[in-house]
Amino acid sequence: MIIENTTTKPRVLVFDTTLRDGEQSPGCSMNLEEKLRIARLLDDMGVDIIEAGFPIASPGDFEAVNEIAKVIKRATVCGLSRAIERDIDVAGEALKPAQNRRIHTFISTSPQHMRYQLQMDEEQVLESIVGSVTRARKYTDNVEWSAMDATRSDWDFLCKAIDTAIKCGANTINIPDTVGYAVPTEFAELITYIRNNVTDIDKAIISVHCHNDLGLAVANSLSGVMAGARQIECTINGIGERAGNAALEEVVMALKTRNDRMPFECGIDTSMIMKASRTLSNTIGFNVQPNKAIVGANAFAHESGIHQDGVLKNASTYEIMTPESVGLTRSELVLGKHSGRHALKSRVAELGYELGDNALNDLFKRFKDLADKKKLVLDEDIIALIEDEAATQDDAIRFLSLQIQAGTKCPQVAELELTIEGATKSITVEGNGPVDAIFKAIRTLVPHDESALQLYQVHAITGGTDAQAEVTVRLAEGARTFNGQGTDADTLVASARAYIHALNKLMANRAKAKAA
Repeated sequence: MIIENTTTKPRVLVFDTTLRDGEQSPGCSMNLEEKLRIARLLDDMGVDIIEAGFPIASPGDFEAVNEIAKVIKRATVCGLSRAIERDIDVAGEALKPAQNRRIHTFISTSPQHMRYQLQMDEEQVLESIVGSVTRARKYTDNVEWSAMDATRSDWDFLCKAIDTAIKCGANTINIPDTVGYAVPTEFAELITYIRNNVTDIDKAIISVHCHNDLGLAVANSLSGVMAGARQIECTINGIGERAGNAALEEVVMALKTRNDRMPFECGIDTSMIMKASRTLSNTIGFNVQPNKAIVGANAFAHESGIHQDGVLKNASTYEIMTPESVGLTRSELVLGKHSGRHALKSRVAELGYELGDNALNDLFKRFKDLADKKKLVLDEDIIALIEDEAATQDDAIRFLSLQIQAGTKCPQVAELELTIEGATKSITVEGNGPVDAIFKAIRTLVPHDESALQLYQVHAITGGTDAQAEVTVRLAEGARTFNGQGTDADTLVASARAYIHALNKLMANRAKAKAA
């Protein structure tokens, strides 16, 4: 795919691996609909390459890559494969529908990996590179080759491996800091060494893929770019194996904010960063830490009196970027129980969402319910309602009502009403506390004894005692986990919604497995 550059600045490609490396982190698995939603969002943001999955890993991964390949029209869709013929063939098949496709194949080059994991010597690794890259070229002329554990490899052998991959047709060469071992100066030196010692390096784009084990993934990635790399591999919110990957939002905003020292261009629409962060967080049930750079709740918050004084006089005294530049607004949405659909629709559009009439009607009803309980409905509240509704609109099991009896002088009882496949069912259950009673009631109405509750987590979306609660529930069944989210001004209602959301995913997976 030809990437247009409308400026004279060098272009840095953004390779997003949220759906592959990001999803590999424990608890981050997504179903097909969720992956498609994230993929479309990445495409809308302007991501250049979307690594959609590892097709050989499972039928589900193959299906996800194949379906994403059908719907993505702008970005290049990429599938990962080991240096194994079957892997490459399956990746090639999964990517067939893509308008722009890439096969990303890899093999380790470090002494540790070659000796203990691969049990191969250098010559065998070079032979494998020849075979894998050559085979990948049969499916596409866009082939990326990665040297796994590159930063702990012998530099001369690494250069020989890169040279071999380029001669066989690889046009992107990825230098991963697989175990997050490098420091920025060292990583920059490695990229420079490769540029100076690989004969045909000008025939390929150098990519960097840095892990965050020492908290240096973004710093290493930017050092690599300064040394000549022109592709950064990253994920939304920095999710990924172990401590995660370089965070897309941090990389992109660093390039934008410090363009004076890093004069590069990338095609990301930064105003969509908050939406992407929030959507992913809601999808996988991983809350963003408040002090997370760019997208954390405190990223544009000021408590110190000195800081507040400076910001009130001029925001640039303590803010190096504007909230609006990442799609965040701190203005309070002064909408209440007397506000109409038009006002809500207008604000929803300003927040970057497009809703059909039915979705807007559903949102309006929940907004009215919330407005009756809160003095001020903030932007964050609206976003939470939208994301919660989008996540549950196709659910077979839906929440209707909940009444709780709790306290120290009586048993804790939940009276729950659900619709299950269109039929209304209700039950009253006693439990060891109100949350336990709610979850027991759900389990009684929809039996799923083989599953286990793995996570129950609550946090407030905004400040104040009237803040909406956002609850995350994770159910585990066998090796699979299913995350659910729910929001409501009532924490117990949010808890019920979150459990039901996770349960819908679990039941859908059971039905799919049974049908197969």
